[in-house]
Amino acid sequence: QVQLVESGGGLVQPGGSLRLSCAVSGGIFSIAVMGWYRQAPGKQRELVAGTSGGARTDYADSVKGRFTISRDNAKNTVYLQMNSLKPDDTAVYYCNYRVPWKGADYWGQGTQVTVSS
Repeated sequence: QVQLVESGGGLVQPGGSLRLSCAVSGGIFSIAVMGWYRQAPGKQRELVAGTSGGARTDYADSVKGRFTISRDNAKNTVYLQMNSLKPDDTAVYYCNYRVPWKGADYWGQGTQVTVSS
C-alpha cells in the first residue's frame, strides 16, 4: 500500500513563500509520476505541477515562473516551492502518486495553504 504524507502548508501573506513536501512510502518512487494538485472552495481540483521519473516537469499557466516542483528519489519525497504567492493560490494542496502502467493512483490527505494579509 502506498502512503503519501504532505507537510508545509500554512498561512502566508501575499508575496510570501512556502515549501510543501510529500513523503511517499510503500511504492516505487523513482518511476512514479508525481503531481501537486489544489482545490479551492467551490472549484474543481486542478493540476498545479507534475514531474515524471525522467525529471520532466509541467506547470499550470497560473503558477509558471512562481512555483517549482522537484523530487529527491533518495528520500522518496517531492517538493513544491511556492514563491510570490497570491490570494488566488489559497486552496488545499494534494500530492498525487501515479504509475499508470501498473494502475497505481494514490493521494495524500491534503495540506491547507492560505494566502492572506
